[in-house]
Formats: sequence, structure tokens, C-alpha cells
Amino acid sequence: MTSHPEGTATERVCFQLQVDPGRLDEYREHHAAVWPDMLRAIEASGRRNYSLFLREDGLLIGYYETDDDAASQLALERDPRTAAWEAEMTEFFVSLDGSRPDQGAPRLTEVFNLEDQLAALAPEPAGVADDTGHAASVATQTPTDHAASVAPIAESSNP
Repeated sequence: MTSHPEGTATERVCFQLQVDPGRLDEYREHHAAVWPDMLRAIEASGRRNYSLFLREDGLLIGYYETDDDAASQLALERDPRTAAWEAEMTEFFVSLDGSRPDQGAPRLTEVFNLEDQLAALAPEPAGVADDTGHAASVATQTPTDHAASVAPIAESSNP
């Protein structure tokens, strides 16, 4: 979780749904021009950097950032602008068991974030730089070095 410019923590949310493979073109058409009221409702809920990614077999992955996902979810649930859109979208999804897509989508757990891990690193030691002028790791190993260091081990383990 990173800090938002205003100093609040940003929640990154990723979810997964399955679009009916026979309705992919229709689903894409709906999302090429989402209703303006729905766009405004999403924005008013506090969600930003919102994207949907659709695979050819219908796997849909969604991602957005928000300062408070529970509050964002509640705002969308209560906003009268969202009900008609969600009702129409429900028809496109497989295995929602009657839930609205925005409420029934399984969440994926974040296991890695580059910015968070970079922010947690200790500063690089001064003095060692590569050809670009950036600090370079002292113990850099190339793929060739790695293969050479593994080869003797592999050879010695053969009967």
C-alpha cells in the first residue's frame, strides 16, 4: 500500500470475473463508451486509476486504487446512478450467483508491488556506478556467470 499525495494510504484493488465468451464483442462495445453517469459515480466513489483487462476466453481482470475501498464500495452501492448499469452488466458474467458484478467479484491478493519494495530498500552505497551513471550492484551476476557456476554442480551430481 502506497501513500497518496494527500498523505492518506492508497489501497490497490484487483478483482477477477468471467465474461460469457459468446458475448465478448458486446461487452467490449459497452465499455468503449461507459455511460457518463456511471463514470461520474465511479469517480465520486473515490476510485481512480481504474482499468479492466479482458482475455479472449472471457477472463476479466479489474484494477483500481482508492483511499478506502469499503467506503468506495458502499458509495457505489447507494448511488442510484449505478443500479441500472450493474443490472445490465450482470447478464454478461458467468457464476455470479445473482450478485451485482461490483459486489460479487472475487478479489485477488496483492503479493508484490515494485514501488513499495523500492521505497523499503536502503539507499544504494555511494561511489559505485555503471555505464549509465546509476549506482550498480557490487555482486551483479550475468546469465553466463550463473550458468558457469551451476554447471560444475550439475556435473558432479550425475552418476
